[in-house]
Amino acid sequence: MEFRRLDIPDVILVLPSRFTDERGWLAETWSAARFAEAGIGLQFVQDNHSFSKSRGTVRALHFQLPPHEQAKLVRVVRGTAFDVAVDLRRGSPSYGRFASATLTAEGGEQLLIPAGFAHGFATLAPDTEVLYKVDGPYAPASEGGILWNDPDLAIPWPVKPEAAILSDKDRKLPRFAGFDSPFRFQTRS
Repeated sequence: MEFRRLDIPDVILVLPSRFTDERGWLAETWSAARFAEAGIGLQFVQDNHSFSKSRGTVRALHFQLPPHEQAKLVRVVRGTAFDVAVDLRRGSPSYGRFASATLTAEGGEQLLIPAGFAHGFATLAPDTEVLYKVDGPYAPASEGGILWNDPDLAIPWPVKPEAAILSDKDRKLPRFAGFDSPFRFQTRS
């Protein structure tokens, strides 16, 4: 298993090893021991599974407010998705910036997104399925979000706004400029 830090070092692209033979392959997608060796001490409590039937489906940019914030480990098990994490931690050197990766079922890439980030993705293929582990349970009263295509964030989404398939709730999310972040950056000791 390989761990690659992205432009925002707290966002990590995880590349599981695949063991292949004539039958296919096997991959270890989560190991508490391997993650701990990489300095990542998360305890996941819930798995979520998302299905998007159309290319261009956007589910973004979501987070849960403290004290119910969540770290996520995201992977695509069918199709392809452009996955994004936006740093919402006040005091962070990367506050308001994003890191992104394309996740594919074929490649098995995973994106580790710490608590204090907004998360979202756009599907690049029909019938895309996304699985993600979270380290805290879903708390509906703590839901929050930022407008997916906010020009202030300048995320290069591979979907044009007029072609994006969004929920009504995601269309009405506020812009980043008006967001008073409750998340705080903590330096590592």
